[in-house]
Amino acid sequence: MRIMLIEDNLDLANGIAHRLRDRGHAVDILHDGEEADLFLQRESADLVVLDINLPGKSGLDVLRAMRWRADGTPVILLTARSNTQERVDGLDAGADDYLTKPFEMDELEARLRAMARRKNLVYSARDKLGALVFDRTSRQLLDRDQGLDVPRKEIATLECLLERRGRIVSKQDLTTHVYGTGADVHDSAIEPHVSRLRRRLEPYGIRIKTARGLGYMLEVDHP
Repeated sequence: MRIMLIEDNLDLANGIAHRLRDRGHAVDILHDGEEADLFLQRESADLVVLDINLPGKSGLDVLRAMRWRADGTPVILLTARSNTQERVDGLDAGADDYLTKPFEMDELEARLRAMARRKNLVYSARDKLGALVFDRTSRQLLDRDQGLDVPRKEIATLECLLERRGRIVSKQDLTTHVYGTGADVHDSAIEPHVSRLRRRLEPYGIRIKTARGLGYMLEVDHP
């Protein structure tokens, strides 16, 4: 699944994202309410994990704007343990569930799974890619069940392109996915990973096309 994580605590956000990516999910991270609102207006997600206390615009305002736009994406709110009114306000604003801080990652994962079941979201552990299979759980590319030796940054690049297959992904989005939000890395750093990944995939009927000035797009031949 593609999960949008909106949390201004950098350590917590990175910890959650690391855990969810290890489980095979694609995770977009934002730390500011205004930026999150703009992002959600132009991008889609399967689930949103949304902190209430954000700079720029509160999580409740982000949630209300989503519902005003008739965006029914499931949302789980992260709230302060002592603030009952926040939880009430969040549920009234259209949240599907909430989790109080501090929490265990196992509980967050369980709530995300339960929400996905309620919303009939489909999550496939394996994805067919031309002559290859991508196993999201182990984060491996498989050729007839044999794992290929692909570096982690190339796997992360593939995950991002695969999640948006058929759409252009900007260098900035790829760089953020591979290196993390706020990393002191120029967008050009993603180019060698894309180039090496492209060479690996082309013999299997998988192409990474370049849209000059815009980004990259994954295309897969039908078997």
